[in-house]
Amino acid sequence: MQQYLQNKKGLVQNVFNKVYDRYDLMNDFMSLGIHRIWKKNLINLMNPSPNQKLLDVACGTGDIAKIFLNHVNKDSQITCIDPNKEMIKEGKKKLSNFKGIKWIIAPAEKIPLPKNTFDFYTISFGLRNTKSIYKALSEAYRVLKPGGKFLCLEFSKIQNPNLEFIYENYSKLIPIIGKLIVGEKEPYEYLVQSIKNFVNQEELIDLMVKNNFTKCNYRNLSGGIVSIHSGWKI
Repeated sequence: MQQYLQNKKGLVQNVFNKVYDRYDLMNDFMSLGIHRIWKKNLINLMNPSPNQKLLDVACGTGDIAKIFLNHVNKDSQITCIDPNKEMIKEGKKKLSNFKGIKWIIAPAEKIPLPKNTFDFYTISFGLRNTKSIYKALSEAYRVLKPGGKFLCLEFSKIQNPNLEFIYENYSKLIPIIGKLIVGEKEPYEYLVQSIKNFVNQEELIDLMVKNNFTKCNYRNLSGGIVSIHSGWKI
């Protein structure tokens, strides 16, 4: 499935080039800090054991890697991939005290790693930014080991009409907050539009099944503002 906005030449890359140095700060402002709870929920659902291998795609500045390593007492190997080199630089600085992390600059649709390698594949708030959801899911399946698990944390579709009304109105403020905190409103106009255009929970399940994942399901968080989708490679 191709995504219109994300296929505009250089758009997504330019978005993150503008915000990388205040990316974490803005995430805290936009979500009132709740994004940290969502990410912890992702790792708790995964429930990894020491020595299991994680591939974190669209890793940003490494939040998932940090929570994962703390969960397993820093005893695992993680590969963090992001297409934006500035994000990778920020992640390396932020997690300089953590060992066992490999950083790679690459898109989710073309991962430069062998098949059947990882126990877990995570992508948090990144599938929405890919040029092709289908290709990204295909690559996720390829690099997972048989018995490996795919987990995606992403903005989704709210199920409660009252909450949806509140969220819709709050979304209009996000570009204004971005202008005040980061000095740029355009990246956050893109953010709001990309969330509106993204597939719903059931549509993403259907795409996962079409890419050979089994036992696919999702869990809504915060009333469906975000959801965690998961599936297995058998």
